[in-house]
Amino acid sequence: MNEFEKAKEAYEQIPIPEELEERVQAGIRQGREARRSAKRQRSWKRSVGAVAACFVVMVGMLNVSPTVAAAAADVPVLGGLFQVLTVRSFTDETEDRTLEVKQPGVTGGELAEQVNAEIQERVDAKIAEGEQLIAEYKEAYFATGGTEEEWAQHNNKVTVTYEVKSQTDETVSFVVESAVSFAAAYQEQTYYNLDLENDRELTLQDILGEDWVETCNESIRTQMDAAEDPSVYFAPDAGGFTTVDESTQFYLNEEGNVVVVFPPYTVAIGAMGTVEFEITK
Repeated sequence: MNEFEKAKEAYEQIPIPEELEERVQAGIRQGREARRSAKRQRSWKRSVGAVAACFVVMVGMLNVSPTVAAAAADVPVLGGLFQVLTVRSFTDETEDRTLEVKQPGVTGGELAEQVNAEIQERVDAKIAEGEQLIAEYKEAYFATGGTEEEWAQHNNKVTVTYEVKSQTDETVSFVVESAVSFAAAYQEQTYYNLDLENDRELTLQDILGEDWVETCNESIRTQMDAAEDPSVYFAPDAGGFTTVDESTQFYLNEEGNVVVVFPPYTVAIGAMGTVEFEITK
């Protein structure tokens, strides 16, 4: 096993902390229960109870937070009813860490409610994971001889933010990003691609047609082969790229083209970071 394979394996096997703050645990349990119930209908749907709770949070934040309300006021309407807006924005500092959260939400139809419930669960889980990781890091730091003065110099930060990749009257693509400052393996990106006209999530097949798998695979392999240094990509028999599938993440760029996204260490060496391939029709 070469060093690239070892790095990738280590990345994939990093455990997620089990001990979460009680408040966050309750929210996560509620979201998971909603998912189990909803899978009997569609894998991405959430329960009405979780959706209602999420919208109470969103509306409440807009009503009581001038910062959030101001951020929401300038966001254009999409597709007649939809908006992507900031529903929670805050910075919280302690002696051990800084939390910086800018959480998106979507207003509109049933799809917007389902997406918001998922985002709420994901953001809460990522905040809790980050805090747990920092607590464990602090314990290990002192156990190996670190001092209070040295610890005070650390700038430990947990961030959650989002970026709108593209928006038209018919579609919107955005990504929710979370990270822990000193732990690259805890960086996560989740992409949302919404069909506003039909109130549903877009798929690669919707955009690229029946031959979407072949179209993506051919384009990705061509781009890998044409890279300045193709060796940065893992070989297929070493765990590298083989094919896209329904779980492959993507977004629509400003030109309306699909951009397929692979997390660090999944198809290339860590120095490449997140790897993107634009698929032109």
